[in-house]
Amino acid sequence: MSPFRLTRTLPEDTTGAALRADVREGLTGSPKSLPPKWFYDARGSELFEEITALPEYYPTRAERDILRARAGEIAGASGARTLVELGSGSSEKTRYLIDALTELRAYVPVDVSESALAQAGQALAAERPGLDVHALIADFTALLTLPATPGPRLVAFLGGTIGNLLPAERASFLTSVRALLAPGDALLLGTDLVKDERVLVRAYDDAAGVTAAFDKNVLAVVNRELGADFDPDAFDHVAVWDAGHEWIEMRLRSRTAQTVKIPALGLAVDFAAGEDLRTEVSAKFRQDGVRRELSSAGLELTRWWTDEEQRFALSLSTAR
Repeated sequence: MSPFRLTRTLPEDTTGAALRADVREGLTGSPKSLPPKWFYDARGSELFEEITALPEYYPTRAERDILRARAGEIAGASGARTLVELGSGSSEKTRYLIDALTELRAYVPVDVSESALAQAGQALAAERPGLDVHALIADFTALLTLPATPGPRLVAFLGGTIGNLLPAERASFLTSVRALLAPGDALLLGTDLVKDERVLVRAYDDAAGVTAAFDKNVLAVVNRELGADFDPDAFDHVAVWDAGHEWIEMRLRSRTAQTVKIPALGLAVDFAAGEDLRTEVSAKFRQDGVRRELSSAGLELTRWWTDEEQRFALSLSTAR
């Protein structure tokens, strides 16, 4: 069996402290909001896996199609001996890259979920003799210190997750990724592309209601962790296309005027009837925009791949 190591760079109560801070800031702000990372407890992760299999939700399939078709080209262009994956989760799609990277010696999955890292990392270490798997429990939006592994490195940020960051957050994130790259290293970035509004809205408001359950799960997380008394049935899931910003917003809309108590924070939060709580922004991109954002962070876009229907893109960029 290959070596498997798991390193924690987050203090034990980081998650709880971050949740408390995010809920206080988000629910006392205007408009009210909660960051999408709090969807993903065990139930939320299960629901998201269901979403990826829905007929309306194309991004996962489109990205997988690109990886299946282009993994060899990505491997050839990067020549990576170390693969670093930010927000790795189950590492399922990454296996196309791992199989194609013939010189790969080390895989460094980075995620806040210890259970996801342990499960995926141990499985990969068992399946791939000779591959050093060094998992990091860390927040990929914060400054990272990577373990010593052979170069060149390929840093992968897949799934279109960068779209969940607001523009200033994306700029900060890409700058922090640039700081990780040495000469010869590269960034593989997954971005969902701008397309017909109806296709986008359906992807985030499916007919079966799975995305609605996923959206409301954030309320269950706040209830469980902070003793809040959110009634999920008192909110409707809404998906809205913002053409000016070119992003989808997921919102929970209060059905009535109500007050939600959050004892752990000593908060009572009033909602007006029809008031929205924003739970996710999912930006969609164009190639020129991706190139500009990468360039502003000191990265040069060198390769661009899309699926046949041009719904999703993977780009390869290097440090300038």
